[in-house]
Amino acid sequence: MTQTTIHEGRMLTPPSTIHWHRPLLWLAGAMALLAAFALLARFTDGREITGLNAWDKPLKFALSTLIYSVTWSWLIGQLQRGRKTASVVGTSIAVLLAVELVVITGAAAAGVTSHFNLTMPLTTAMWSIMGVSIVGVWIATFVAAVVLFRNPLGDRARTVAIRNGAVISLIGLGLGFLMTSPTAAQLNDFQGVAGAHTVGIADGGPGLPILGWGTVAGDLRIPHFVGMHALQAIPLALIALEILSRRIAALRDVKVRARLIWIASAGYLAFTALFTWQALRGQSIVLPDAATLGIGVAILAAMLVGTAFTFRPAFDALERQS
Repeated sequence: MTQTTIHEGRMLTPPSTIHWHRPLLWLAGAMALLAAFALLARFTDGREITGLNAWDKPLKFALSTLIYSVTWSWLIGQLQRGRKTASVVGTSIAVLLAVELVVITGAAAAGVTSHFNLTMPLTTAMWSIMGVSIVGVWIATFVAAVVLFRNPLGDRARTVAIRNGAVISLIGLGLGFLMTSPTAAQLNDFQGVAGAHTVGIADGGPGLPILGWGTVAGDLRIPHFVGMHALQAIPLALIALEILSRRIAALRDVKVRARLIWIASAGYLAFTALFTWQALRGQSIVLPDAATLGIGVAILAAMLVGTAFTFRPAFDALERQS
């Protein structure tokens, strides 16, 4: 079924055919199989690594990579300009992510940590390969995002949503590098581990099920995850506005939808920054202090005020008509 949306009083119909980027789709298929295997394995293999089931990490990385690869496959398939360049970087993203998941899965099967592990020559080599892969994915994603900015991506609101999502996603990916530096404790007493997810305690403390995000200390995986998936969250917000436009007249104006997406993007980026600040202070996501709560409330209030000002002209016009 072809979905249509209202664009400044006209119906906007998306392209009837999308040329999906195949290597990224193949990766998505492989990740679906890996996720299914890891889910089964976590209930049949009771081994734990840093306090979590050995297969939790392959499971969550497979699901995240599946979502990420499908999104970029779809985006690259819509491009009109620079498609060859985007296709090459898309294939690079697929290969590099596949390499990373092979290392993560292999480490889980061996019962050792995949990240920050310099205890043995093999684990050091694995972590080095992952490091190169992570840097390569960021560079390739940056190039793909640049190509996005050279293309029309539908109406103004859709363009803003996709571009802002890509930019914030790049920032989120970059936040992952905060975890790769050795902590002061590791430098003072090196035990073969250089880098950490948590701030304030060693990795492996109490955490949320499967996700493993720390519940007693800061965790840099949270802003990394939240920022990275802006690539999906911001466009999904736009889709929600397009659906609501069928019932809310004010949303049929593309300028209103675009402004709301700018507000959503700014709020999303602000919360990503807040989660980063919270983690760097060694504070758990489930134990925010007054400062964190205050800033969070201020961000929400600013978003609500911006939304109210965005809708005000439309409401004023409706009142004049009545």
